[in-house]
Amino acid sequence: MPTPRVTMSKIRHTLQLLHSGNLSTRQIGAALGISKSTVSDIASYTRAAGLDWSEAQHLSDEELQARLYRPPVARQSRQFEPDYAELHSELKRAGVTLQLLWEEYQRQHQGAAYKYSAFCEKYQQWAKRLKRSMRQTHEAGDKLFVDYAGQTVPVVDASTGEITQAQVFVAVLGASNFTYACATPGQKAADWVASIIAALEFIGGVPRLLVPDQPRALMTRPDRYEPTSHRLLEELSQHYSLAVLPARPAKPRDKPKVEVAVQVVERWILARLRHQRFFSLGALNKAIAALLQDLNERPFKKLPGCRCSAFASLDQPALKALPATRMAIARFKPARVNIDYHVELDGHYYSAPHRLVGQMVELRITASTVEVLHGQTRVAAHTLNPRRGAHTTTPEHMPASHRAHLQWTPAKLIAWAERVGAATAAVVRWQMEHRAHPEQGYRSCLGLMRLGREYGPDRLEAACARAQSIRAPHYKSIASILSFGLDQRALDAPIATQASLPLHENVRGPDYYH
Repeated sequence: MPTPRVTMSKIRHTLQLLHSGNLSTRQIGAALGISKSTVSDIASYTRAAGLDWSEAQHLSDEELQARLYRPPVARQSRQFEPDYAELHSELKRAGVTLQLLWEEYQRQHQGAAYKYSAFCEKYQQWAKRLKRSMRQTHEAGDKLFVDYAGQTVPVVDASTGEITQAQVFVAVLGASNFTYACATPGQKAADWVASIIAALEFIGGVPRLLVPDQPRALMTRPDRYEPTSHRLLEELSQHYSLAVLPARPAKPRDKPKVEVAVQVVERWILARLRHQRFFSLGALNKAIAALLQDLNERPFKKLPGCRCSAFASLDQPALKALPATRMAIARFKPARVNIDYHVELDGHYYSAPHRLVGQMVELRITASTVEVLHGQTRVAAHTLNPRRGAHTTTPEHMPASHRAHLQWTPAKLIAWAERVGAATAAVVRWQMEHRAHPEQGYRSCLGLMRLGREYGPDRLEAACARAQSIRAPHYKSIASILSFGLDQRALDAPIATQASLPLHENVRGPDYYH
């Protein structure tokens, strides 16, 4: 008969009152809140088991129940039991439901199949016996959970003896539990993103969602509902077409997969390495990789296969392909465009469009390039140059006047002057030859070009010829000749001079001084 719903404490109290013999079954039932028939049943079970109160009070609840009640006899069922482990594995595939699995099971075992309600109930009872981390149903290729382990591994610098603590990154796929781990020098944004990229390359594809925690390294503004991601994490999301769904702060149940994976890595990898000493991060990662393969090939306890076989049948076919190029890890730095339309990075100066002078921009620095970002737009890109105090300038970033000045060289200036005339060419050569540096004569030559545009090349050539004749091949002399029209006179024509001062009442004359 089925076990009565009365509690063991009431059964013990009933046996005690029956042993005293002072109360009837009706009175005992009224005192304990049970029916008199239940009291009679307990008394008959006690007599059948050959028990008395003196012996029963020394038995545990399990022992007393086993003595009083016979174990239930299992019914013989004609229904065929499903393979619940296979059902659990199939439910991880996209679009697979219990209804579909039941229909397939019914077609395969016609006449010996459970009804749908019993099928679902038996599967749910079986699933409850699994670990809590296995209760959630994860679709194949859907989520990659990532986190850092709490344990660290000491790494010794062979030259100085300094010991640093290497951080251990862990990633796990939701459907197959396929696990990846590696060591990094820290937990900065670059360490997070580099480890995630390595995890994607390890699994050979891209899932639909990335589920990290909300550390400050990845989230500029952590929030329960709308967290703001770091620029580097946004670039990762765009480059790999990978949506990021951060877990809520201080809510480890949002990512139980990786919480369990961290525990597994600590037990099956880090614990095995506790007696080894490592002198480089590369040596540590090599040791982790060897144990990682053993971990993924270790058989499941309650499910068929292992992580590798589950990955091959579930996650691997559902993953998207990796992009053709690996994402470059960058760091970001805010900067202000100086008045000379350059920004400074590590002592070197890189140009930006002159229209951004005085405005804030963001520098994106990789191992080989420097990019200048204004808002979401890239406005400049340069090769990284470690030389301090030097400048890297793109001509298109300069104002038109500066660009024109930069484009003129001594050879170009002389070629222009020769097209005007021999006298102009001679003046330009004189400017280049009689300066300490040729660039010092650029301004005078550019002034001559302005005079040529204002007065015309013929008058400029004549003015230069007159300036040479009076041994004054300077910009100011030529400008004066043109302004007074002296270039329009013949070189041998006398220039009118004033023989004597005009008579005027303000002119004192020589008699004033004697």
